[in-house]
Amino acid sequence: MFQALAKASATLGPRAAGWVRTMASHQLLVAPPKALLKPLSVPTRLLLGPGPANLPPRTMAAGGLQVIGPMHKEMYQIMDEIKEGIQYLFQTRNPLTLVISGSGHCALEAALINVLEPGDSFLVGVNGIWGQRAADIGERLGARVHPMTKDPGGHFTLQEVEEGLAQHKPVLLFLTHGESSSGVLQPLDGFGELCHRYKCLLLVDSVASVGGTPLYMDQQGIDILYSSSQKVLNAPPGTSFLSFSDPAKNKIYSRKKKPSSFYLDIKYLANFWGCDGQPRMYHHTPPVISLYSLREGLALLVEQALRLPTVTTVAVPAGYDWRDIVSYLIDRFGIEIMGGLGPSTGKVLRIGLMGCNATRENVDLVIEALREALQHCPKKKL
Repeated sequence: MFQALAKASATLGPRAAGWVRTMASHQLLVAPPKALLKPLSVPTRLLLGPGPANLPPRTMAAGGLQVIGPMHKEMYQIMDEIKEGIQYLFQTRNPLTLVISGSGHCALEAALINVLEPGDSFLVGVNGIWGQRAADIGERLGARVHPMTKDPGGHFTLQEVEEGLAQHKPVLLFLTHGESSSGVLQPLDGFGELCHRYKCLLLVDSVASVGGTPLYMDQQGIDILYSSSQKVLNAPPGTSFLSFSDPAKNKIYSRKKKPSSFYLDIKYLANFWGCDGQPRMYHHTPPVISLYSLREGLALLVEQALRLPTVTTVAVPAGYDWRDIVSYLIDRFGIEIMGGLGPSTGKVLRIGLMGCNATRENVDLVIEALREALQHCPKKKL
């Protein structure tokens, strides 16, 4: 090929050279950015916030592999292996299990866009930012949203949920399993059975919990479960995954109108991911490299069976500004932790110990760093 191009160039002679000079001499209206003329530089940091987590060598190596086409047979094989890994992670046999090309927010939106129709009653457990966002999305879709609100640190009981189910008769209940903005783990046993008694589907956010604390989708009667790549799986941010029970699938496939998003239409995605038994059709180009890394993150989980707590919240000591503490740790130690989120903003520090980051050495390191930060950060007069 290169020989043919060289021969053609020689044949054209000065005429080709003149054409190249003319194309290169066009006036630029925007100058080349000077920053992009420098090599990429990324600091080395220990990420102990509630995600993303540091990538292990195997996952990083996967990110350096060559791209292949999204409809190559080898890509389909990788996708099938990812599906099996998600089924293992979720402890489910649901055929409708797939990946979304987007973060955990995208999986939440995909679940709601496909299940909720205008006028549907939607019961939302709000005990942190993720319940707030589920309610926001439900309102945008025209659902009748009924929030059950708790202060940060609270969780929902079976009795409280049953009262909401009896009063509002929802088609869907949303609960956050691991509320990373407040550090609360929501009990799930019995909620699936309760929802089904009231002909309601159960949707659970497990972004900050799955893989780090026991979760059994089928056994616990969860109808829709989603999570994302960047936390316990130690994979890059940007992919998420979800699974639907047969009743949830029936709700999606019996809609009166198509969902408002083509990109997140589960019927199309189910076909693309080989979940419907039909020949796969092109839907969109997924982040191929990210899927490689996700596959390796799932493989590491299968090999190591990591089941560890993930997010620890620490109350901000009286008189201190949480931002001073967070800044001190990243500037002095290269350690990332985060402050509260949503209702817990300013009240807590959030420390993530996920996947390969969940070691005794890292626990000792962050405790020592926090101790030093409290000695050096300014304390305000009360």
